[in-house]
Amino acid sequence: MSQGQWYPPEWPDRIRALAAGELTAVTPRRAATVMLLRDPGGPEAGGTGGDPGGTGGAPGGPVVHMLRRRTSMAFAGGAYAYPGGGVDPRDDDRLIGWAGPPLEQWAARLGVATVAEAQAVVCAAVRETFEEAGVLLAGPTAGTVVGDTTGDDWEADREALVARELSFAEFLDRRGLVLRSDLLGAWARWITPEFEPRRYDTWFFVAALPEGQRTRDVSTEADRTVWIAPADAARRYDRGELLMMPPTVTTLRALAPYRTAAEALGAADGQDMAPVLAQARLEGGELVLSWPGHDEFTKHVPAAGPAGGRA
Repeated sequence: MSQGQWYPPEWPDRIRALAAGELTAVTPRRAATVMLLRDPGGPEAGGTGGDPGGTGGAPGGPVVHMLRRRTSMAFAGGAYAYPGGGVDPRDDDRLIGWAGPPLEQWAARLGVATVAEAQAVVCAAVRETFEEAGVLLAGPTAGTVVGDTTGDDWEADREALVARELSFAEFLDRRGLVLRSDLLGAWARWITPEFEPRRYDTWFFVAALPEGQRTRDVSTEADRTVWIAPADAARRYDRGELLMMPPTVTTLRALAPYRTAAEALGAADGQDMAPVLAQARLEGGELVLSWPGHDEFTKHVPAAGPAGGRA
């Protein structure tokens, strides 16, 4: 069994309470996260900790940008993850400058009911990547992308977005930019288990680092950033050296076979977007926690007595 899975000590008690009808599941908050890739040989940008494994990408394969969440964070503290966060409700309010597949196509791909919801989820992916990594998937036209985003004026706008003093639509309008949705590929969708007090309905996207841009270690929620080959990260999870949640490990394993960032992006349309939701059940003298279709994460927890920590 893998040794790096994030497994909070309070899970068994919450699972028991849910099974007994003593716990009401909270509604998950919409969220988005981006697996930002770059091919070896380009400038290695951002990060204070370097590659946690001391290795670069596998020969010919892309590397992915990851953050280590601060241990003080209430959700997944200490776990490695991708840039991402919750949807800003203001992103549902009005249409923005848009390039790429139409919103109707995105709504069908993401499995949401309206174009407003689709726009909000894609906006969250692009906005959070800018907020947490300094990378912006937008440009002045449908065929261009902004270059250097490290100046003081860009940083002021980034901080205003983080503080929610500025909506993403206002930011794009101010800059005369359109969101480049064609630079994103929807990859997966995972929903936080029903027994968790903080729940997220999270869409995972893949994107390539735009030419001329560099990642920056600017996230207030992370204490380390790295570029690492997906297969290397998954191996270090298996050895218990990197702490991660199931969707992170699963997507890393799925990215490992691709030889370039463009190849991975091109494969996005073939990925299954059916939501993955953990299930908890009583089976004999055990509580069984499972993620359908992902047997490596199945947990057998004694029906009574303390349990938890890393799995």
